[in-house]
Amino acid sequence: MGKILLQSGKSCIGWRHFAISFAVLGVVAGAWAQPSTVADTVVVNARIYTVNVRRPWAEALAIRGDKLLAVGSAKDIAAYRGASTKVIDAGGKLVLPGFTDCHVHFLDGSLALQRIDLADATTVAEIQRRVKEFAASHPEQTWLLGRGWSYPAFGSSGLPDKKYLDEIVPDRPVYLEGFDGHTWWANSKALQLAGVTRETPNPAGGTFVRNPNTGEPTGAVKEDAADAVMQRAIPVPGREEKLHALRAGLKEANRFGVVRVHVAGSVSAGIGDLQDVGLLEELRRSGELSVRFYLAYRLDPPAVSAEELRQITDARERYRDEWISAGAAKFFLDGVIETRTAAMLSPYANEPSQSGQLLWDTAIYQAAVAELDRRGVQVFSHAIGDRAIRQALDSYENAQKINHTQDARHRIEHIECVSAADIPRFGKLGVIASFQPLHAYPDDDISKVWSPNVGPERAQRAWAWHSIESQGGVLAFGSDWPIVTLSPWPGVRNAVLRQTTDGDPPGGFVPQERISLEDAIKAYTLSAAFAGHREKTEGSIEPGKLADLIVLGQDLFKIEPNQIAGTEVLLTMVGGKIVYQATAWPAPPAEMKP
Repeated sequence: MGKILLQSGKSCIGWRHFAISFAVLGVVAGAWAQPSTVADTVVVNARIYTVNVRRPWAEALAIRGDKLLAVGSAKDIAAYRGASTKVIDAGGKLVLPGFTDCHVHFLDGSLALQRIDLADATTVAEIQRRVKEFAASHPEQTWLLGRGWSYPAFGSSGLPDKKYLDEIVPDRPVYLEGFDGHTWWANSKALQLAGVTRETPNPAGGTFVRNPNTGEPTGAVKEDAADAVMQRAIPVPGREEKLHALRAGLKEANRFGVVRVHVAGSVSAGIGDLQDVGLLEELRRSGELSVRFYLAYRLDPPAVSAEELRQITDARERYRDEWISAGAAKFFLDGVIETRTAAMLSPYANEPSQSGQLLWDTAIYQAAVAELDRRGVQVFSHAIGDRAIRQALDSYENAQKINHTQDARHRIEHIECVSAADIPRFGKLGVIASFQPLHAYPDDDISKVWSPNVGPERAQRAWAWHSIESQGGVLAFGSDWPIVTLSPWPGVRNAVLRQTTDGDPPGGFVPQERISLEDAIKAYTLSAAFAGHREKTEGSIEPGKLADLIVLGQDLFKIEPNQIAGTEVLLTMVGGKIVYQATAWPAPPAEMKP
């Protein structure tokens, strides 16, 4: 293999044709110099997909400290081996850059690992069984908390009722979050402790669903009614509970090959990822922090205060290294399409009286974005409906014009239903399109709730990955954990196929929006790094970048796409140290010692 790449050079980034290229320093073919640096670790006998357009494939790599020293052929890397060099034989397995999850709620997800799991529970009976079993095995818990139920389980209404929980747990409060984090389900005891009655008014931006005949709360709680009322009654997790949960979350991320997370604000009141950054520092000091964090501060309506601006900018100055960084701000502009709370430009197809709502006053939001942009703060905006997406794009464009800023890389999160006119604006404005590809999994929720709500014309622009990318936009992928699994592999599969595991629908859901395997990997690696302003140091396997690597149990490029979801990570390395090793890994333990 003609030449070896040595220390990294200068990056060149273009929005329309996003690619990273590095100048080759040192030796060229035919003029070799003896390397003066001995590697701490070399990985050999590998099939390395580098995500580097200049050299996408390699056989081996060398690591010194926490960075990649060289990437090339087996012969190239042999020159970096010394008496103390640890050799890892990859056994011909596929090696990728470690994955970045561009949208998580990490502490929420970590706590959820200790609570009732309702994912994949498709009937009320199955939900009741899981809740009852958890209650029986956790008699010490004063509140029974969990998440993951989906709307189709409740038939045509799509909404839960307290009676189903009262039947099985009448004496303890039960409070369960829907899979999308926008609707909750309370039993009568939980409503009582929260003080919710037929006379309780709906708070701004939220709703207590009521029986139309009696006015009694049904137990379904929408949007900001959860934070404004219900969460006040629930005990806030203590320090030790949070630390225990974070340790479990880190292990979960390592197991799935996730080496960095972009934390898009907290989901629940009383749980603040940025506010609890001291816990991450504590884990780092003890050597337990095995995932890199980029933290965004959640901003809630009606306005952004001077104190919040100070906290965001102070956090940016204090946390700015390769392990913990801050300085981003997160807005929620609307709700979700399933409950018709996402803000749409025209009414919902099956409910002409509703078009959703914007959670922020347009002028206040636009002014806040401009001020954050002026201060150099990256903005994340949750925007699912086409009206909310347009509001975000308009505000980002306004900030560029008045501040004359460049390369801010503001982001829109989710982008489930975008108008045709706004698709090219992502590339033109340099706005990151932050998607969670497993959200577009075409199950009953999509076919029976989501699609009928938006109608057939708008459904053709559902999760428009290919359209945005082909018109110059940068895709950054994540999970929205705990909304869906932290594992990126079902997401990679769905980005390529847009089908259920049974192959439905034939050809895929809105098949023109499928993307290639290479582009899906890039959206979790190099483009994800770009979304966090870290493409010069992360996201691809190139000399000079951080040695964040994963070894997979199957070669994604040699299997049927339908098999991608079952991918097992055999080895995860962060900063040159092994943080996870599967039992299936064949190498001797001596070679695996970090």
